[in-house]
Order: sequence, then structure tokens, then C-alpha cells
Amino acid sequence: MLILLTNDDGIYAPGIAAAYHELTKLGEVHVIAPETVQSATGHGITISTPLLTQRVVVGEGETAFEGIAVEGRPADCVKLASAKLLPRQPDLVVSGINSGANVGINVLYSGTVAAAIEAAFLGLPAVALSLYLRNHIPADYARTAQLSRRVIEQVLEAGLKGGQVVSVNLPPLLPDQQPTGVRVVRQCARPWADTYEQRNDPRGRPYFWNTSVFTLGDTEDDTDVAALRDNYITVTPLHFDLTHYPMLKEWRDRPWRA
Repeated sequence: MLILLTNDDGIYAPGIAAAYHELTKLGEVHVIAPETVQSATGHGITISTPLLTQRVVVGEGETAFEGIAVEGRPADCVKLASAKLLPRQPDLVVSGINSGANVGINVLYSGTVAAAIEAAFLGLPAVALSLYLRNHIPADYARTAQLSRRVIEQVLEAGLKGGQVVSVNLPPLLPDQQPTGVRVVRQCARPWADTYEQRNDPRGRPYFWNTSVFTLGDTEDDTDVAALRDNYITVTPLHFDLTHYPMLKEWRDRPWRA
């Protein structure tokens, strides 16, 4: 199995290294990821500047591996990998492991999820991996990668097809702690309230910093937010048809005037 591994935290991020070493147990892994951090860039692509690429070595010693760094967005990496950089079309695209949860409306902002959705656009099966971070629990990417691989194996066994994408979120765990389990859940659609701090630059002009800190707030019990809050590994199938079908059905036969 040929696996394309990418992310939005950049090719030197600890999450992608941990994922690489676990995914090599499933097949041949090609790492093609952004040169720099692209968090919260969503599904942007590069069209007005060239996409520079460079083969790099990530890590040192026996754990080092080669990859291709792309001066572009996560979606660029998938598009370019599929069109030019891989020896053939991948059997699976994995994006992550992201440093931070991608649940609720974060899915719409996430470069990690965007890379996986881009793969699905191209007719490829894809999985996005994200680790929820909490200040009092050190991020254990190696263990998270092990859990991620086990979930990916089960996702493949369940029949993930080309053009399909799932978002997997993993809880932060203490060394002696186990995840509550694995739950297949829907995306929470509740809004997240942003907060901004106003400051002034040296010339007295106001500017604003987004100071919001993502938290797993109250939500319905069957959502990704609720399950991750309860220390479950969450699996959320996603799709990219944004059509609002109930409204489409209600409005289609109205007497519209040109």
C-alpha cells in the first residue's frame, strides 16, 4: 500500500514524524508536507506564485526519514503530490497528526482536514488525524500515532472508499490512562465565540489579536466535541457537498422571477 502523508503543522512537526514511523507498518509512506506551519489556513491553494519544493531529511539518526517540503498550503501538497511527485496514485492519504483538536467548526478552518478533503476531491480515500492538547497533559505523539494506526486499520476494514474522508480526533492521555473507547460521531455545528484584544501600534493605529482559546464546550451527546471531551477517540465521516437539501427542496418549485 502506498500512503501519502501530509499535514498543516509543517514537515518538521513532531506529529508527522510519529505518524510516519507507525504508518510504515502499513505500507510505503511518502511524506509531502508544507515547509512551514499552515494551521487554520483552511482549503486555500496557491495560484499566483510558484510552488517551490525541496527534498529534506527530517530527524536524526535511525529515526530520520526523507520527505518533500512544499512552500504552499496543505491542499497544494496533496494536489502536487497526486499530479507530479508520487510514483503513482496513493492507496491512502493521511493528514496529521495535527497539534490540536479538529472538531466542531474547527473542521472548516483546519488545514489538516482540508488536505484530507482535497484527497477525497481527487477520488482518494483519506484520513485526518488530530490530537487534542491540554496544558496539564504532555503531548505523547508516539502513543497517539500507535492509536491512530489502529483506528486507520479499522477504518480500512470498514470499507473506506476512494472519494471518502474521515476525521479522527484523539484525546490527551496520561501515561497510565487509556482512551474510553472509539465512537463514530457527527460533527458539532455549534458556533464558537471568538474574542479579540484591541491594542495600538506605535503610530496609534488600532489593531486586534484573536485571543480565543478552543475549549470543548457543552454540546449534544452524539457529537465529536462531546465524545472527545469524554476521552473517546472520535471518528467522523465528512463530505464536501455543501448543498442544503431541505432548503433546495422547499425553494425549487417557487415561482422565481428573472
